[in-house]
Amino acid sequence: MRSKFLTRLRSPRAWLALAVTGLGATLATAGCTSLAEREREIVFRIEPGTASWYDGLPAGVQEFDLDVPQPSAAPKAIARQSVHAWWWPSTRKNAPALLYLHGSRWNLTGQLFRIRELHDLGFSVFAIDYRGFGKSAGDLPSEKAVYEDARLGWDAMAKLEPDPRRRFIYGHSLGGAIAVDLAASLSKEAKDDAKDEAAPAAGLVVESSFTNLADIARSLSYAWLPIQLILSQKFDAVDKIGKVRMPVIVLHGDRDRYVPVDLGRKLYDAAPEPKRLVVVEDGTHNNSLRLGERDMRQAFGDVFALRVPKS
Repeated sequence: MRSKFLTRLRSPRAWLALAVTGLGATLATAGCTSLAEREREIVFRIEPGTASWYDGLPAGVQEFDLDVPQPSAAPKAIARQSVHAWWWPSTRKNAPALLYLHGSRWNLTGQLFRIRELHDLGFSVFAIDYRGFGKSAGDLPSEKAVYEDARLGWDAMAKLEPDPRRRFIYGHSLGGAIAVDLAASLSKEAKDDAKDEAAPAAGLVVESSFTNLADIARSLSYAWLPIQLILSQKFDAVDKIGKVRMPVIVLHGDRDRYVPVDLGRKLYDAAPEPKRLVVVEDGTHNNSLRLGERDMRQAFGDVFALRVPKS
């Protein structure tokens, strides 16, 4: 019995939950200044360097460094922070533009396969690395910081594609929660602006994502742990998605081992109309866009009134 308990304790599925509870406080003391910092390290799990499967930047991709504005009260000696971005314009005239927001662990070099899939679907893709990832300059990310970085990326893409009817937001995994936050913030701003009742973007796509971080931590460990009382990083997408004022597509694989499909369904249930849930048979955490391409093309047409032929 003791051996089985220790085996479960060491598993990656249990580690996130344990690290943000009283047990985690004991396990995370070595080399960490605080439990909150350790929590952020575990949530984002940054892999430094270039992904082993990265085969180089495709022709036509432009690279940008977006400067992160410094607070007015910040010391002059503060290190420069920036968000590294890729812009891969479609060869098709008047193609829709899409802001791609990735999840934890891998930087843009590890995301190229999905960025290529989106580009092949006919989108011009603007993708960013949050501060602390890849070539972006900054410290260990936080929930607040990645929300800021997503908005910085959105504002940059909006200059490249000024027509909101051709602008979309796409988030994968943890990036799905970031995408929901961005869409909700843009929706609130549009609602508060009496002169502009138009939707701030043409649509939101959330792939392999979850309701909130506490739910995903419980699903990967022990349902009885009061994780929501401990977490400082909330990523509470389910409470925000109902405030989104744009069409929504939720994409999820039915064999996702990291984010159970039931969490995707709950996120979909909380979203406003018009919306579409695309559950991909045999889809995993990372291949649902590829396996579900036909259904996604149909959803783009039905929900977004968008036809996206291959480039």
